[in-house]
Amino acid sequence: MNVVLASASARRQELLRRLVEEFKIIVSDFDENSVRFGGDCPSYVMEIALGKARDVACSLDEESLVIGCDTIVAYEGTVLGKPVDREDAFSMLSMLSGKRHQVYSGIALIDTATGRVGTDFAVTEVKFEHLTEAEIWKYIDSGEPMDKAGAYGIQGHGGVFVEEICGCYYNVVGLPLNKLNKLIKGIGVNL
Repeated sequence: MNVVLASASARRQELLRRLVEEFKIIVSDFDENSVRFGGDCPSYVMEIALGKARDVACSLDEESLVIGCDTIVAYEGTVLGKPVDREDAFSMLSMLSGKRHQVYSGIALIDTATGRVGTDFAVTEVKFEHLTEAEIWKYIDSGEPMDKAGAYGIQGHGGVFVEEICGCYYNVVGLPLNKLNKLIKGIGVNL
């Protein structure tokens, strides 16, 4: 079966290769801002992931398994997306400094051959060490935080700020592999 990842994320592509040797990448044009956050992080990330998967599934001519994903960072009920600028990144990292926060990833699968749809989510709690202003600005100067939810990448230089995690590491990177594998089996697809 053809597998299509509806994401341009190099991290998700790298992780998906652990489950599937060959897959296509078709970046979704789904407008994430069309989904309102109503306070429920799991529903929010699954709805966005499903929107991305549906957008790509509608464009396909061949039977495929389409995988849509979305990841957010949440702190005390506030969703932290990708920073809009350096000051926004500084604000986010300052907010997370010395505290625990949650990372949510939504996964959506669409089997275009059968019409089966599956959605699920993963949540991981992350604790940051206390960061100095100098450490935050040095990290921002690296450029790494600018395209990451919550302004950090655990798999990169941002990983040095992480004191502990409770839950799936791959979820924090952007694709919870165990959850994805179970969801694929759950909709009856054999890869």
